[in-house]
Amino acid sequence: MTISKHKVVTVHYTLRDGGKDGVMLEETLDGNPLSFIFGIGQMIPGFEGKLENLVTGDSFAFLLSPEEAYGGQKPNAIVDIPKSNFADSDGTLNQEVIAVGQSVRMKNQQGQSFQGTIIEDKGDTLVVDFNHPMAGKHLHFNGTIVNVREATMEERTHGYIQSDTHQ
Repeated sequence: MTISKHKVVTVHYTLRDGGKDGVMLEETLDGNPLSFIFGIGQMIPGFEGKLENLVTGDSFAFLLSPEEAYGGQKPNAIVDIPKSNFADSDGTLNQEVIAVGQSVRMKNQQGQSFQGTIIEDKGDTLVVDFNHPMAGKHLHFNGTIVNVREATMEERTHGYIQSDTHQ
C-alpha cells in the first residue's frame, strides 16, 4: 500500500542534527516505531512530503532545512521573565526547577500553554527560550517504512490512531 492521505504509517527512523553524521537527536530502532496518520498535520510537512508515495519496506534518507522542519529561531521567542513568576503560592522559589537547562511550561493571558527552556539566569530574571527545540536545525532522517494501512473511520474522525492492532 502506498503512503497517501489518511493512511496509518509506521516507521523506524534515526534523526540527526545537521546531516547523516550529525548528533543523534532521536531514534526508534531499539524501541517502538513511530505511527501516525498521514496528511492530517500530525507531522512536519517536510517529513511527510519525503515519505509520500513510499511503500512498506522502502528505506528513506533525507535532509530537511529549518524551513521544511520547525522553522528558524525567532528572536522574539526568547524572553526575560521575572523569577517571581516561578514562585509557589508561599513565594518560595525551587532552585532545581528554575535552573539553566530546565524545561518550563507557562501560560499567557489568553490561557495558551507554552513550553520553553531556561537558557540564562540574570539574577532577578530568567531568560527563557520558547522556540521549538529543533528550530533552526537541519534535520537528517534515515529509516524504513514498517507498515502502511488504511486509517479506520474512527481514527479519521478522532485524528489519532486508536490502537496498534491494525499494524
